[in-house]
Amino acid sequence: MSKTYRPYNPNQMFLLPPSLKDWLPEGHLAYFVSDLVDQLDLSAIEQVYEREERGYPPYHPRMMVKVLLYAECVGVRSSRKIEKRLVEDVAFRVLGAGNTPSFRTIAEFRSRHLKELAGLFAQVLTVCWKSGLVSLKHVALDGTKIRANASKHKAMSYGRMKETRARLEKEIEERFRSNERLDEEEDRKFGFDKRGDELPEDLVIREKRLAKIKEAMAALEEEARAEEEAAKSVDAGQPAETATTPSRKKRGPKRKDPPGTPKNKAQRNFTDPDSRIMKNSDKAFIQAYNAQAIVDGESQVIIAADLTNKASDVTHLPDMVKQVESNLDRKPRELSADAGYFSEKNVTFLEKRKIAAYIPPDKQKHSASVEPPPRGRIPANLSCKDRMRRKLRTVRGRKTYALRKQIVEPVFGQVKTVQGVRQFLLRSKLKVRAEWLIVCTAHNILKLFRSGKPANTAVLCPT
Repeated sequence: MSKTYRPYNPNQMFLLPPSLKDWLPEGHLAYFVSDLVDQLDLSAIEQVYEREERGYPPYHPRMMVKVLLYAECVGVRSSRKIEKRLVEDVAFRVLGAGNTPSFRTIAEFRSRHLKELAGLFAQVLTVCWKSGLVSLKHVALDGTKIRANASKHKAMSYGRMKETRARLEKEIEERFRSNERLDEEEDRKFGFDKRGDELPEDLVIREKRLAKIKEAMAALEEEARAEEEAAKSVDAGQPAETATTPSRKKRGPKRKDPPGTPKNKAQRNFTDPDSRIMKNSDKAFIQAYNAQAIVDGESQVIIAADLTNKASDVTHLPDMVKQVESNLDRKPRELSADAGYFSEKNVTFLEKRKIAAYIPPDKQKHSASVEPPPRGRIPANLSCKDRMRRKLRTVRGRKTYALRKQIVEPVFGQVKTVQGVRQFLLRSKLKVRAEWLIVCTAHNILKLFRSGKPANTAVLCPT
């Protein structure tokens, strides 16, 4: 008895042209991204093409933005892989509507409009706010180290640069002397029709490396001079010492190098000079950037994002809070952060803005025993650190600070696993910062999509 199957004919031709709307199930992420981008203001990108004269028309900017944002949401970040998906993946083909730009066109569009693409973060955040995904009741600040597009083995310290520079200059000098003594041998070696004074390949490599080292040393020296000037300006702003405030001598050995000279351990990477060697959460040293984010406790929406090449977190708090105020024109009620952000200056900064701070002065150990909550009135003579320690020992303080781990830390896990952002693609702090903002924009789009809110909750521009 023959078995009956459902019809299957790979060579069947369509009598009527198919509709793209039938290719994906209703409610697919691709449709959501398409509807959302249709609400965004892309005039900053579109006006570039309106001003220039072209022969063959360019791909529609709105289509390119949809493809790039959807690719970021699903963890496809390489322009070559995006080109492949536009041919093989149904969702990408729906967004491209049959257009298949090459990977070079995709990379050029992303590079050309990097600043404008990063600016979409604020627009998507506005949609999240108007959709009710942001409450600003409690926000959490944290940073994560993400690998730069550079190897730490391509970094060199200032001390080693000085040694290598001296060695290369000596090698080049000896090679030129040898060339002068061996003219006849070089004629035989390089050929009769050549002068014989052309630079050998190994000497060219040495000179190029020496030039790079000199350039890196000059950059480090410029940074050291800038830091020295900044320190002087801070000292100049301090009140003059009086008889009741005796001067304090700086401890430690006197510095032998003149002011403005970099420390021997100061490093610079030849591939991406803006990146720095940092210690990640696994205690491993990597060539990286410090990606910062403030996350709202309502739906884990990123409400402020920034990126620096400073490994320490403490200096970033004021600028991040100001960015929240700029993005939403509002201030959060409470802010929690780990011990890396604590300083008396930061606590005072938050108090002036009437933002309740929950930042421990000491690193919280998982195995530490829980101290009993304090009782009675707060002593008047407590220091800033002791007041914060006492605050975090209260029942309310513990409960509030515990929110930090469930608000901001999962976001970095989602960015690194779901979106696949374990290493940046671009180089230089300016470009990598824009890349981080695009990553955060995609994260917020995913939060908006999973909330079930419609993409056109807030119409940002007429379509």
